[in-house]
Amino acid sequence: CEVRPGPEFLTRSYLFYANRLFKAYQFYYWDPSCRDPSYSLVIKGKLRLRQASWITRGATEADYHLHKVGIVFHSQKAMQEVASWINQTSGEGCSGFLPPGRTWAPGALYELLSAKTERDCTAALGFAMHELSLVRVEKHYQPLLQAQQSGSRLVEELYLGDIHTEWVERLHYRPTGYQRPMQSAVHHVHPCPACGIIYRADEHHPPILPVRAQLPMQLSGSWVSTHCEVRPAVLFLTRYFIFHGNNHTWEGYYYHYSDPLCKQPTFTIYASGHYTQGIPSTKVRGGTELAFKVTQARVTPMDPVTVMMLNSSEPGSCGLTSSWSAGVEQDITPTNGCLALGIKLPHTEYELFKTEQDTKDRSLLYIGERPTDGSSPDSPDKRPTSYQAPLIQCAGAPEEFSNYVSLKYLGKKDANGNEALKPLPVAFLLFIALLFFRWD
Repeated sequence: CEVRPGPEFLTRSYLFYANRLFKAYQFYYWDPSCRDPSYSLVIKGKLRLRQASWITRGATEADYHLHKVGIVFHSQKAMQEVASWINQTSGEGCSGFLPPGRTWAPGALYELLSAKTERDCTAALGFAMHELSLVRVEKHYQPLLQAQQSGSRLVEELYLGDIHTEWVERLHYRPTGYQRPMQSAVHHVHPCPACGIIYRADEHHPPILPVRAQLPMQLSGSWVSTHCEVRPAVLFLTRYFIFHGNNHTWEGYYYHYSDPLCKQPTFTIYASGHYTQGIPSTKVRGGTELAFKVTQARVTPMDPVTVMMLNSSEPGSCGLTSSWSAGVEQDITPTNGCLALGIKLPHTEYELFKTEQDTKDRSLLYIGERPTDGSSPDSPDKRPTSYQAPLIQCAGAPEEFSNYVSLKYLGKKDANGNEALKPLPVAFLLFIALLFFRWD
């Protein structure tokens, strides 16, 4: 169950054909467990891959054209709500989309967009498919964990462009980062109880996901990224957090890179401070609201470009003037942060957290999505309503993630001269194949 800014709760199922046509389903829900459907969208169009992105390394840029968008309501309440949105915010061509008092008809499909008639009533839903303009496919191998089995299975994941955190910006925002990946129908992560349910669904039969236990918020311990993360505005990073529940203090390491494999480090930020007792979020059900205060920070430049930038920064704005060198950490607390890197100290951020267990009973931590415009959630009204990629708890990390625990040594060599962190092998998108296969 995905959480988009707003919040919106949805699941997605996209089918791409060899002739460049595509058919996409988006299923929307009232609840964060994706068990109470609101409405479903069926989207048809054409996708044309263009060239490697010169903004987001590792991505492919694409053009898309929508032919049709239809909507099926799953209750009278959903029908009335969507109709009121359209009637209030749409122009002349959509004012009569649904007459007042129209009763809900189960299974009825209503046309929101048609390229033929040039009708488009999707704006009221905040709907856009700009996510298709930035595409990336990753391939890696998942170890077979069952008893008496050895080897691995191929996993293919599709990364599509990110959704802007501000509702009003969504309709024209062109992505530079990604959403959480979609799983290939043929080569997906195992186990995946939701995958088959979503794959077999259609606009008339939305997926109802299995019940999942609500976990209490237990932050104590160490949490780490499971892969190289991509943020809007061309940021590649991994994260490592330590939370001390006994005194509500925290430490965080942010490892920044210049490439989508996180193999070329640029700089590392270490930050620490304290956090408040969490309270349940009234806006994003299932989430917990906290406030984090950053009181100390240190920076380690890792490449010549960053060293040059920091040494040429305004005197007194980022550590000791002209004293930076590669691989040497410096405290930026005395200068109240680092203007060149956008760090201000002391600093308070209003956060949204959530903990879950995955299908292998590993503890996951979701931290609020950063604002797309690069600003900070430094006031309660800027608190996130969606989440970043999850972190995994180090103590429960299985063998496949064991390398990621040693994040302090990213980009360095161990005693045998091997890389301390080996990223997953990646295949860039060359083409999108026709998918007509059932689940294995």
